[in-house]
This record gives sequence, C-alpha cells and structure tokens, in this order.
Amino acid sequence: MDRMANSMKQVPNPLPKVLSRRGVGAGLEAAERESFERTQTVSINKAINTQEVAVKEKHARTCILGTHHEKGAQTFWSVVNRLPLSSNAMLCWKFCHVFHKLLRDGHPNVLKDSLRYKNELSDMSRMWGHLSEGYGQLCSIYLKLLRTKMEYHTKNPRFPCNLQMSDRQLDEAGESDVNNFFQLTVEMFDYLECELNLFQTVFSSLDMSRSVSVTTAGQCRLAPLIQVILDCSHLYDYTVKLLFKLHSCLPADTLQGHRDRFMEQFTKLKDLFHRSSNLQYFKRLIQIPQLPENPPNFLRASALSEHISPVVVIPAEASSPDSEPILEKDDLMDMDASQQNLFDNKFDDIFGSSFSSDPFNFNNQNGVNKEEKDHLIERLYREISGLKAQLENMKTESQRAVLQLKGRVSELEAELAEQQHLGRQATDDCEFLRAELDELKKQREDTEKAQRSLTEIERKAQANEQRYSKLKEKYSELVQNHADLLRKNAEVTKQVSMARQAQVDLEREKKELENSYERTQEQQEVLESLKQELATSRQELQLLHGNLETSAQSEAKWVMQITELEKERGSLASAVALREEELSALREQLECTQLKLASAQESMCQLAKDQRRKLLVESRKAAEHVIQEALSQLEEPALISCAGSTDHLLSKVKSVSSCIEQLEKSRSQFLACPEDVSGLLHAIALLAHLTSDTIAHGSTTSLRAPPEPADALTEACKQYGRETLTYLASLEEEGTLEKADSTAMRSCLSKIKAIGEELLPRGLDIKQEELGDLVDKEMAATSAAIETATARIEEMLSKSRAGDTGVKLEVNERILGSCTSLMQAIQVLVVASKDLQREIVESGRGTASPKEFYAKNSRWTEGLISASKAVGWGATVMVDAADLVVQGRGKFEELMVCSHEIAASTAQLVAASKVKADKDSPNLAQLQQASRGVNQATAGVVASTISGKSQIEETDNMDFSSMTLTQIKRQEMDSQVRVLELENDLQKERQKLGELRKKHYELAGVAEGWEEGTEASPPTLQEAVPEKE
Repeated sequence: MDRMANSMKQVPNPLPKVLSRRGVGAGLEAAERESFERTQTVSINKAINTQEVAVKEKHARTCILGTHHEKGAQTFWSVVNRLPLSSNAMLCWKFCHVFHKLLRDGHPNVLKDSLRYKNELSDMSRMWGHLSEGYGQLCSIYLKLLRTKMEYHTKNPRFPCNLQMSDRQLDEAGESDVNNFFQLTVEMFDYLECELNLFQTVFSSLDMSRSVSVTTAGQCRLAPLIQVILDCSHLYDYTVKLLFKLHSCLPADTLQGHRDRFMEQFTKLKDLFHRSSNLQYFKRLIQIPQLPENPPNFLRASALSEHISPVVVIPAEASSPDSEPILEKDDLMDMDASQQNLFDNKFDDIFGSSFSSDPFNFNNQNGVNKEEKDHLIERLYREISGLKAQLENMKTESQRAVLQLKGRVSELEAELAEQQHLGRQATDDCEFLRAELDELKKQREDTEKAQRSLTEIERKAQANEQRYSKLKEKYSELVQNHADLLRKNAEVTKQVSMARQAQVDLEREKKELENSYERTQEQQEVLESLKQELATSRQELQLLHGNLETSAQSEAKWVMQITELEKERGSLASAVALREEELSALREQLECTQLKLASAQESMCQLAKDQRRKLLVESRKAAEHVIQEALSQLEEPALISCAGSTDHLLSKVKSVSSCIEQLEKSRSQFLACPEDVSGLLHAIALLAHLTSDTIAHGSTTSLRAPPEPADALTEACKQYGRETLTYLASLEEEGTLEKADSTAMRSCLSKIKAIGEELLPRGLDIKQEELGDLVDKEMAATSAAIETATARIEEMLSKSRAGDTGVKLEVNERILGSCTSLMQAIQVLVVASKDLQREIVESGRGTASPKEFYAKNSRWTEGLISASKAVGWGATVMVDAADLVVQGRGKFEELMVCSHEIAASTAQLVAASKVKADKDSPNLAQLQQASRGVNQATAGVVASTISGKSQIEETDNMDFSSMTLTQIKRQEMDSQVRVLELENDLQKERQKLGELRKKHYELAGVAEGWEEGTEASPPTLQEAVPEKE
C-alpha cells in the first residue's frame, strides 16, 4: 500500500477535469478581436500605400465592413496615425480617397470618431498647400473638402454622409422655416464649391492630350472623382429644389445672389460631367448623368415639374479573385456541434467509458509491477500531448471559422441595413406618390370647377365687351376734347412766343419799313410812267377830236374812253396822295427807331465800361488782399517750423520778373484798347499769387540763413510787398493808370535775388567741368572699397577657422558669411547703378558730352557723389566692426547699426539714380531688384548677429546656487538700480540721436541742395531706415 501510494504521488495529473466555458469564450473573443485588427491593418496598409495606382475596391470594402463590424472607426484611425501622411503625398492622397469612402459608405459613427482629427486634417491641408507640384496641391484641396464635409454633416445631422434623402426628409431638414432653407442653400453652395474645386484641379493636373485614363497614374488621380460625382449629383438636386422653395417664399431680387452663384456652379458641373463621361476609365465603373442644356428657371414655379433629378448608376461589380473563401452556414453549424463534444468523445475513444470513474484501474492493479506502471504513465503522457496538439488545432480552426462566420454576418447585416434603408426610401416614395395622386385628384376637381365657372366668365365677358364699346366711345370723345385743348394750348404758347419776340420784331419792322420805302419809290416811278401815258392819251384824244368829224359813228365810244381815263387819273392821283402820306409816316417811325437804337448803344457802352472798371477794381482789391495776407504771415509762428529752399526762392523771383513784364505789356494794350481787359486782369491775379509765394518762400528761407542775411531778406520781402501794393493802387484810376511805374518792384526783386545768390550752397569745392570725372572716380572707389571689404572678411573668416572652435567659430562663420552676402549684394547694386547712370546720360545729353550733362545737372551729380561716398564709407566701417566682433572686443549692436547704415546709403544711391530714369527702363528694374537683394542681405546680417548674440549669451548662465537670501536680495536691488540707470541713459541717447539726425539732415540739405517736392531726397530715405530699426 505504501508503494502504491508513493507511485500515485509520483504521477502528476496533466489533464484538467473541467473546461470553463467562460474562459473559452473570453479567449475566443480576444482572438477574434486580434484577428479583426490584424485583418483591418493589412487591408488599410494595402489600400493606403506609396504605389501610384488606384485603391483596390476589395481593400476599401474590407475597411468599410470593418467600420460596420466595430460600429466606428477607432481601428482605422489607430492604423492611419502610424502612417507618414505629412511626408508622403501619395499616402495622403490615398488616405483621402479611403476616408471619403468610409464617410459615405461606412458606419454613421465614423463621422463622430473622426471629428477629433479635424484640426490635424486642417494643418495637413495647409502644409500640402505650399507644394504646388505633384500631389501636394491635390492633397491640400482634398483635405479641405473632407473637412468641409465633416463640418456640414455635423452642423446638419439630418443629412446622412451619403446624401441620400427623400423630398419629405429634405423638407423636415429646414423645419418649415425660410431662414433655415436660406442658410442651408448657402452651405450647400459652399459644399458643392469644394467638390467642384477638387474636380477641376484633378483635370487641370492631367495631360488630356493623351489617354491618361488608361494609365495607372491617371487612374490613381481619377478614382476619387467617383465619390465626388456621387456627392455632386445629390447636392445639385437638393440645391434646385431648395431654390424653387425659396422663390415661392421670397422676392426674386433678394435671391439674385443665389441665382448667380447657381448659374456659375451649373456651368462648371455640366462641363465636368461632360468631360468625365468621355473618359474610358469612368465608362466601365459609373454611369454619369447629363445635366439639361439650360438651367432651371426659378422665376417660373411650374418649372419644378420639369426638373429631373440626376441619377448616378454604378454597375454591379464581380467578386474579386483575391477575396478569401467563405464557409457555408451548414458547415459552420456542423463544425460548431462537433466542437462541443470533441474533447469528451476523443477521451472516451482512447481510454474507454469506464476510465473516467477509475482512470488508472488502481483497484485492480495490486499485482502490477513498477515498470508497467511507468510504461503506462509514459504512454498516457504521449497521448495527452497529442490530444493537446489536436485541441489547439481545433481551437484555431474553430476561431477561424467563427471569424469567417462573423464577417459573413456583418456583411449580411450591412446588406440588411441597406435593404431596410431602400425599403424606407421606397415607402417614402410611395407616400410621396400617394400625396401627388391626392393633389392630382384635387387638381382634377378644381379643373371641373374651373370649367363650370368658365361659362359664367364668358357671359360676363360679353357684358364687359358691351361696356367696353360704350367706354371706347366716351374715350374717343375725351381724346377729341383733349386734342382741342392741346391746339388751344399751342395757340397760347405761340402768342407768348410772339410776345417774347417783340424786340426781334422791332428790328424786323425797321427792315420792312426800309423795304416799303423802296417799294414807294418804285410806285412813284410807276406814277411817272402813268403820267406819261396820260400825256400820250391826251395826244390821242386830240387826234380823236380831229378825226371826230370823219368818224361820227365812233364818237360815242371815244367819249366813253375819255371819261374812263379821267376816272383812272383821279384814282391814281388819290393813290399817289395816300402813298405819300404812308411814306411820311414810315420816315417818322424810322427816325424814332434810330433815336432809340442810338440811346441803347450809348447805354450799353457805358454799362460795359462800368463793368470793366468794376472788374479791374475787384481784381486789384483781391490781389492786394492776397499780398497783405502774405505780409501778415511773415511773423507768424506757423512758419518757424518750415524750412525753405534758396533755389526755389530764386526760381520764384525769376517767375515774378517775367510776370511784371507781362503786366506792363497788358497795361499798354489796355490803354490802347480799353475794351480788352482780360490780359490785364490775368496779369494782376498772377502777380498777386506769385508775390505771395515769393514772400512766403523768402520768409521760410530766412529761417535757415544766418542772422544778418536773414534780416535783410525779410526786410527786402516786406519792402517788395509794400511796393507791389503801391503799384496795384496806381491801377485804380484812369489818370494814375498811365503813370504806373514798376521800377521800385524790380529793384526790390533784384535785392532779394542778390541775397538769395549769397545764400546758395557752395556744394563741392570743385569745378563743374570736373563733376563727370569725379562721379566715375567715386563709383570706382566705392567698388574698390567693397572688394577690399570682401577680401578682409574672407581673411577674418580664415583666421577664425584657424583659431576658434565650438560656438564661437559657429557664430563667427554665420556673421561673416552674412556680411559677405551683403557685400556681394552691394557690389551688384553698384554695377546696376552704373548701368542706369550710363543709360540716363546717353538718353539725356543729346549732342552734348557726358561731362557737359553732369555739369548741367550738378545737383543730381553731387547727390550721386555723396551717395557713393556713403556706401564706400559704410562698407569700411562695417568690416571694422565685424573684425572687432570676431576678436571679441566689439559689440554686436555696432555691427547691426553699420548694416542698417549701409542699407540707408544704398537706398540713397538708388533714389539718386532713379530720379532721372525712365520708369519702364530695364536697368531701373534691375537696380530695384538689386536694392531688394541688399535689403534681404541686411536682414540676414541683423538676424545672424542677433542669433549669435543670443547663442553666446546662453553659454554665460549665472549661478545663484551658492548665494544666501540676503545676497540675492542685495543683487536684486543692484539690478533694479542698474535697470533704472540704463533706461535713463537710453532715453537720453535716443534724444541725442534724434537731434544728431535732424542736424545731419539740415547740413546735408544745405551742402547738396535738396529741394522739396522735386526729387526724392536722401533724408526721406534715411528716415525710413531708423523706423525699421
């Protein structure tokens, strides 16, 4: 018994008695989750890769089914976050395509799980937007579209991500509020704009001259457009319906902006649909609808019935050959049933049914020796290990079968959800059709009612026609009365016009009287001829008396003729008397009219003379007022802050002299012909204004002159003003107008001119003939100074590399490198300035030599010389400052100030060079480009200096670890005192710098003759540089 007990203790129990169903279930669930994640990871990595080929549909479908399986997109984002989307444009492009498909066809929770990554998508869009070639710009626009899509569906949760809605759901989305429909339309316009932008960008990136749709690269870019076409078709349909609804509620003018934007998007979408339908790639994947030729007419409500919603048809796809085989349902059920009893049956087959009650037959093995027991135990161990292996294989097979079965179940669930959705859509469509049928029935009843009422309307129309005929007769009578009134009005108007033309008729009557007088003279001539005829008649009468005896029978006839002739003579005599009376009356009227005309001419002449006199007096008074106002402003404080130019004063004196000569000529012409007063008035006004300007410029010029010349100039200006007033006063009366003398004014102007010539700046102490040579010498000296500075910088850089290490060497190399770049930029600027000066001289000198041109434009030449000297001096000083900084004995601030001074000097050189240049000159454009290069190089010097200073200061960290509280407090107080002292010193130095610059500008203006308003003066350019500092 003891030996048996020992043998039992030596045999372990490797078989578990009971397998927990809960433990097996948890293990299977974990294995299922692990297998799901592994499958999703493989599919996502296969769909989103770096190869320029279109995303395979089977991989995208697996990702979509995965979202339905886990009811979200956590696994998708966990895999995508490990991909380098920000560094590879192809990965980002394929990610956008897959994510777009997930938003449209995936689980609704995909949108919720993706909102947390919205800001990352925006940052990635901005980053790819800086890359204008390849897929960079495409990725930027696609990411912006995805962000817009997420924001739209988040703000409008009634719209599913695939945009499939019925008309009733669309009405419910607006909540029967016109404001909601208005805002919803605007958001749809923005949504569709992003879709069309991606559409156009993809097409513009393709070479449409070749068959790009059959290449893998072209298909990679065209594949995402299928999702875009699906979105655009729904957005276009909903936009049309919403616009018709808005036009039924709001006036047309309010929606003009909506119509214009719709027309623009309609044109783009129609063109893109047409171009897409012609590509071979889309013909086998999608059936693209065609939009109508003309856009809908929203102003006509019945046009909604003519609208046809565009439907995109996707052909049924064949199963992918790469898809894994799916087990049948019966096989899975058999496998599940076999797995339940597998372990028990296998154990009974090996050990028998009685083995479970007494596994090792200990009750009947009293006579068995130890070796047999050991053999039995080893055999049992081998069988147990075999069973374990079979059990593991069966577990793996069962897990694989369960995963396949659950995948199939998820697919069936997705199909069921889709069928339910389609069923709901069909139900909605059926309800909509029923509502339309009810509306049609109502319309039919309304039509019958309208037909019944039509007969009544026709009867009423006949009665109205009779009334209309009566009204028409009344209207014709009214028209006739109105025409009569118009004629009467025309007659009254004619009478008024005749009354207004009485004065004209008077002159016309005068002419008619003269004509009638001439006709009277003609009548007198006719009377004389009648008298002659009367004499001849008398002679004939005598002849008739002589023949009376021989012609007794004709005596009565001749007597009658005589009596008739006598009657005619009496009538002619009375007519002559009447004509003479009319002639005398006409002569009296003619004399009266001539007297009136003479008096009118005299009054007009006197009136014109008075008007000319009045204009002359008023012009003189206005001129005196202008000059007196200029004299009164001589001592005003407002002019103390002004500074005038001596050259400008002399030019004004010259203008006044010529104006006085013109005034003398105009006065002589007025004396010769008093009717012509316009020239004299113009000369007086011009003299007044020029005199006022001369006095004002003389006063401002005296502020910059020494005391004695300033007082003399002020007194001369006052004397000139008083003499001008005296001269203008002499122009008032006709007697003094002839004796007016301008000699006193001319003498005052000569005195002002003499004082101004003494105050002219002497400029350079050289002859004008040597200015041309001096310009070339200074430009050459500037180039030499820049080359010398460049060589010194290279030498300092070599010494620094040989003797310095670490941070100091890095800082020195950066600073000296930026200084070298600045010198090179200045050298390019000097060369460009030389080319521009040569062009200016060639275009402006004509037949003169360059030296004569420089002498003629001495002010401009002296400005060039001064600017060249400033550039060379600035380069030398900056090299010295850089040398001290590299050696550790200089200040970084000195180097920054020197660089700013060089920038100001080069700006002065550019300004002096471009004064006389043509604005379209290529050399001027090259000079301006070089100036921008100098500014960039200056900024580089300042940036490298600041960076080096901060880098060196970082190495000198202060250590306060060994100081006590009292010491730290003492150091704090000392630092505060030091800060206050430095702030005070800084304020004083700024004031000092301002005074120095002001004095420098004044001296530079006196020395070089800068003029206000004529040229871009160097002080103005140098003032701009400190502002940047």
